[in-house]
Amino acid sequence: MSDINITRLDASSADFIRQLDNLLAFDKADDLEIHQRVLAIITDVRKNGDEAVIEYTNRFDHRSVKQISELELSPEVLKSAWNGLPAEQAQALQTAADRVRAYAEHQKMESWQYTEADGTVLGQKITPLDRVGLYVPGGKAAYPSSVLMNAIPAKVAGVGELIMVVPAPHGETNELVLAAAYLSGIDRVFTMGGAQAVAALAYGTETIPPVAKIVGPGNIYVATAKKLVFGQVGIDMIAGPSEILIICDGKTNPDWIAMDLFSQAEHDENAQAILISTDAAYLDAVEQSINKLLPTMERAEIIKTSLTTRGALIKVSNLNAAADVANIIAPEHLELSVEDPETLCKNIRHAGAIFMGRYTAEALGDYCAGPNHVLPTSSTARFSSPLGVYDFQKRSSLINCSKAGADALGKTASILARGESLTAHARSAEFRIKTD
Repeated sequence: MSDINITRLDASSADFIRQLDNLLAFDKADDLEIHQRVLAIITDVRKNGDEAVIEYTNRFDHRSVKQISELELSPEVLKSAWNGLPAEQAQALQTAADRVRAYAEHQKMESWQYTEADGTVLGQKITPLDRVGLYVPGGKAAYPSSVLMNAIPAKVAGVGELIMVVPAPHGETNELVLAAAYLSGIDRVFTMGGAQAVAALAYGTETIPPVAKIVGPGNIYVATAKKLVFGQVGIDMIAGPSEILIICDGKTNPDWIAMDLFSQAEHDENAQAILISTDAAYLDAVEQSINKLLPTMERAEIIKTSLTTRGALIKVSNLNAAADVANIIAPEHLELSVEDPETLCKNIRHAGAIFMGRYTAEALGDYCAGPNHVLPTSSTARFSSPLGVYDFQKRSSLINCSKAGADALGKTASILARGESLTAHARSAEFRIKTD
């Protein structure tokens, strides 16, 4: 395999920001044809329920299902998948699940309230969602880690019922995914996928109950369907290609950094892997490691395309400048492969997950460190956060006015309501004002 040339940028150049913008640009324009096709599927499922789900499942997954009950897997099937795992896999899955659950327990929001001097009580009530749908990619792809990361926080939050949908092309399921579903405490599993599964979860059918929120990754049809049902249900996010940004002071083994870049570049050709360093010679060394190690990778062609079209090696004058560039990029994954990551981290404002120190490979976060691997992409870390327990809880405001509180607040509300010409509002408050 011939050597690849990765884009080089220098933060001190006059047009660096323009060059960086061009590097980060990703065409997320909706495909109108896909949009229309998905909308037609959603409309059909809303109208015809189970019948439409069966029809699309048979057509797209090459199955011959006659009753929707054939799509549901029993709890015994999930338990059997777990019991049948090789010991090494079972132990790894259990370790990951335990760590994800332990981290999630720290995220739970609790209800609170306080009492004012006149006896009025104000507060916030935290309530879990009643029912959540989890989409899991199927077929040859096996993402048990995705099952754990989406399901366990929902269960920790106290979600009443968790329904997983997973495509089963030709009726084939993945034992590791089903084992993860068992371990996560998922309540019901249906072997269906695509836009029809999203529509069924959003609107419900005769057999599949409607959910309050849909989470989990999927292809362009699934992502488009999630966009179109948003509002009827909540969704986690519309994720773009995977990203990694590494800031290195030039003292980490360049082979390590090259492989860390590969770890995200291997996802797909549109994934983005960027390295920032204060040392130009170190950037050269990492590029040499990339070309040395690339032929050893199973997904070498995907990595090569990703690094050639969307990757970059960026030279900066100091680590503070590196943090400035990182905050512009607002990456999904940020590695601080430096001597003092705690100090550098203070300058980071926008990142989905921050991996601190030379020994913290991003891949650990993907599987078993504990924090969630469902993270904001495409610079959305500027305003959004990783998936967590809080995504499966909602807040209700509590207001309990004392007689004195109603009197005092009623006078204020009356003035403001009349200022907005909302007389009924004003009089409703005034009825509770003390009269002499």
